[in-house]
Amino acid sequence: MKALVVYNSIAQGNTAKIAKVIARVLEAKLLKPSEISEEMVRECSLMGFGSGIYFQKHHRSLHTLVAQLSDVEGKKAFIFSTSGWGNTKYNEPFSRLLVARGFKVVGSFSCKGFDGYGFVKHLGGVNKGRPDEEDIHKAEAFAESLKTAY
Repeated sequence: MKALVVYNSIAQGNTAKIAKVIARVLEAKLLKPSEISEEMVRECSLMGFGSGIYFQKHHRSLHTLVAQLSDVEGKKAFIFSTSGWGNTKYNEPFSRLLVARGFKVVGSFSCKGFDGYGFVKHLGGVNKGRPDEEDIHKAEAFAESLKTAY
């Protein structure tokens, strides 16, 4: 098995924490979208995509990367995200994009992350300290479950 985890973590580092945990468990290469090559994609058997959620979507750099990839028919993929709400429903549009491009989505993970943007900024943010140890353990369990997916 050769796994690749692609992520973008901008503001608080929430997604980076989760990406590092997943990559460690999968013994995967951990890269930013701009570091990915077609050859890397061809060589991996499982590819993960993750970011914070921005206006109910994954970061645009992931969308751009997926649009540029070729020959991914049947490649297994998973999605992860962090957000103020921590809801996997935000992964669904990105999952549909992956499927439309030819990926087979084998898992989805989301957890709450500190959010200090928009109207919650005036409240001092929400979910301080998240992702926490419980979130980390859930991310580890998710990554373990992916080992049987390929």
